[in-house]
Amino acid sequence: MFLIRADGNAKIGAGHLMRCLTIAEALREALEEALFVCADKDSAALVEAHGFRAGVLGTDYRYMEAELPKWEQVIFDGGTELCPPGSESQKKTHVILVDSYYATPAYLERLKAYGVVVLLDDMQEKAYPVDGVINYNAFAGEERYRELYRGTHTRIWAGSLYVPVRRQFWNRDYRVAETVENVLITTGGGDVSNIAGQILAELEAQEGIKKLNYHLIIGRYNPHLKELEALAQKNPQIYLYYDVQDMGGLMEKSDLAITAGGTTIYELAAVGVPFLCFSYAKNQELLTEYIGDKQIAGYGGAYHKDPDGTLRQIGRIFREFLTDREKRNDCYLKERRMIDGGGARRIAEALLEMR
Repeated sequence: MFLIRADGNAKIGAGHLMRCLTIAEALREALEEALFVCADKDSAALVEAHGFRAGVLGTDYRYMEAELPKWEQVIFDGGTELCPPGSESQKKTHVILVDSYYATPAYLERLKAYGVVVLLDDMQEKAYPVDGVINYNAFAGEERYRELYRGTHTRIWAGSLYVPVRRQFWNRDYRVAETVENVLITTGGGDVSNIAGQILAELEAQEGIKKLNYHLIIGRYNPHLKELEALAQKNPQIYLYYDVQDMGGLMEKSDLAITAGGTTIYELAAVGVPFLCFSYAKNQELLTEYIGDKQIAGYGGAYHKDPDGTLRQIGRIFREFLTDREKRNDCYLKERRMIDGGGARRIAEALLEMR
């Protein structure tokens, strides 16, 4: 049995769940089913809306060690035949993929009583007591992980070959437009600071820029929904999108995008949309800085460290991309070299190897 421990809510957004759902779909294509284990009903509802089963722990997602006593009950309720914790037959049966920044070493160590544990890690800062570690980021280096896990039997999968991009982003027939008409803005499912609204205000305040169509992706957890809806009612060139099913299609119609760090960067790259990126949390810094250092796309800075400076930088780079088709085309070419769309399948194969 494959178990996936992940959450999605207003504070952390839905990114963790969405990438795990993509992996679960790849497992299903390999004729294997995955059961999600979530802290709350909202996370489970998102999982079930995508056609997968989810067990609810009824706990606080930030304190994962406290949930361990409930694991056995959730797995049983999920319909699996749970073997006694720690038994050899049970360890061969369950492969547990953990995707949470709140998973502590003590939690992961104790979770191994229920099966083989594989961690999705974005930071490559320290070693964890796990059987396997996956970091699909473009900046992730296998040498760094071999150094971290030297002397252990931990399996390692690192690099952009493992980016779990959903099928809807594959093989899009994208063309870099001669002129920019449609701008996509996405800042994560939570966006408690209303960064999307602030970016829009920064762009609208610039002089000498023609009127553009702005397409804002609004996550189900966005606390500024009514404020953005009021803004869109006043400006007919602002479009809001909720619970987008065909995100790949929407991206394909965009001439330029502005995005926070995270999986959306890889989705845009898979389609080929020229974009500007920024970070709004520490876990997004490595990827967005890598994108900027390698000049794959535009880099606006770290909003959580310098909000005003980041907004100004986004405005400046936006103007450059707006008026320079060659810059946008160069971005398109570098993005397509970074990702090939087969990451979810490769992760599924890695998990199958661990069984």
